[in-house]
Amino acid sequence: MRVLIVTAGSWGDVAPYIGLGSRLCSAGHEVVLATHERFEEAVTAHDLGFRPLPVDPREELASAVGQGLARAASAPVAVARLMRMAAAFMPRLTAGVADAVRRGADVVLSSTLTDPMCSALGEALRLPSIGVYLQPIQPTSAFPPLVTGFRSFGPYGNRLASHGLLAGTDRIFTPAVCELRRELGLPPRRFGGPRGLPRGRTVLHGFSPQIVPRPMDWPEGHQVCGYWWPGTPPGWQPDPRLLNFLDAGPPPVFAGFGSFVAADAERLSALLGQALRRAKVRGIIQAGWSGLHAEHDDLLTIQEVPHAWLFPKTAAVIHHAGAGTTAAGLRAGVPAVPVPVQLDQHFWAGRLARLGVAPAPLRYQRLTVERLTAAIVTATGDPALHTRSRHISAALAREDGAQQVLATLERLT
Repeated sequence: MRVLIVTAGSWGDVAPYIGLGSRLCSAGHEVVLATHERFEEAVTAHDLGFRPLPVDPREELASAVGQGLARAASAPVAVARLMRMAAAFMPRLTAGVADAVRRGADVVLSSTLTDPMCSALGEALRLPSIGVYLQPIQPTSAFPPLVTGFRSFGPYGNRLASHGLLAGTDRIFTPAVCELRRELGLPPRRFGGPRGLPRGRTVLHGFSPQIVPRPMDWPEGHQVCGYWWPGTPPGWQPDPRLLNFLDAGPPPVFAGFGSFVAADAERLSALLGQALRRAKVRGIIQAGWSGLHAEHDDLLTIQEVPHAWLFPKTAAVIHHAGAGTTAAGLRAGVPAVPVPVQLDQHFWAGRLARLGVAPAPLRYQRLTVERLTAAIVTATGDPALHTRSRHISAALAREDGAQQVLATLERLT
C-alpha cells in the first residue's frame, strides 16, 4: 500500500514515525512522511518519501508566545497560551496537510495534532484514515488529563477534567477544520467525539502497555500497540571526543531538554553544571534547541546523538519528559530525573515516578541547583530505581509496537 504518515511538532513528534515508516517499508509498503521541512534530511536518510508541511516548530517555540507557554504555571494558562500560538499557524498547517494528502495515498496515518484535518480529508476523498498517536488524549477515569500534573482527581474527576481539557483545546482546531470542511464540500463539522472526530474511529497508540495500560473505558477502536522506535541514522558514527569521554571514567549522567527552547540557556546550562558537580558525578549535556553548553574535566557538551546508542552508557538521564525521550530512557534501562516544562511532559514525568524508575518530578519553573542535585543523588544511588529500570527495559525488548499497525493495514487490503 501507499502509506502517508502525517505529523507536526518537534523532533519528538517526528522520530517515532520515521521508525514506524521504516518498519512498514520493510514489510513491503511504500511510505511517505509529511512533516516540517526542518526534518526532511532526517526522513529521507531512512529511504522514506517526504512531503513538506509549513511552519518551523523551533521558531514557534522561540517566539514570545512560545516562551510564554514554557513559563505557564498551570494547565489553564498553558492551554490558553497554546491556543494563542496555534491561532497563528493552524490555518497554514491545515492547508499544508491538505496539499500533502491530495498528492495521493492509499491510507493516511495521522498524529495527534494532524488527525482532525486528516479525518476530514479522508471523509472527502474516501480515503482510509487512521490515528497514530504518541499521547493518550482520550478521556478516561484511569488517569488525569496530560497537562494537569501528577495528581489524580479520582475516576469521575479524571474523566470530567479530560473532557473539559478537550473542549478547550478543540477550539484550536475548530476554525481551520471547519473552513477545510467547507472547501471540501463536506457538511458542517459533526461533534461525534473528542475534537470532532467520528465515533468508532481507529486510533493506534505508539507507547507500551507496560507504561500506560489501555484503559478499560476507552472505545474499542483505541488500542495501545507499543513503542515505535526511531532508527539510528544510516552511517552515523559517534564523535571520538565523546568516545574518549565515556572511556575516561564511570558512566556519566546525561542532561538534555531536547526541542525545548529555554529563554535563558546560559542560566539553565550553569544550573545543570553546578548540580552535576555537587552530586559528584560525571555529566554529558546535550545542546538541543536551547544551545545548552557547560564543560569542565568531568562535563562534556554534545550535539545530536541517538539516544538508543548513548543512554545505555549512562548512569541516569535528566530530561524534560517528552514522550520520545521518556521512551528512550525506559528502553535503556536507566533511572530518570524528569524535569517537565509543559503540556504532556507532566504526564510522562508522573508516570516515570509511579513506575518506580525516577524520583519525584521537578517542575522546570521551580528548578533549583539544590533540588536537582538531590534528585541526581537519588537517581544514581538508589538500587531500587536501577532494578526497576532494568526490569521495564527487559519487558519493552519483548514488544513489537509496529505489528498491530501492520495488522491494521493488512485488514484494509
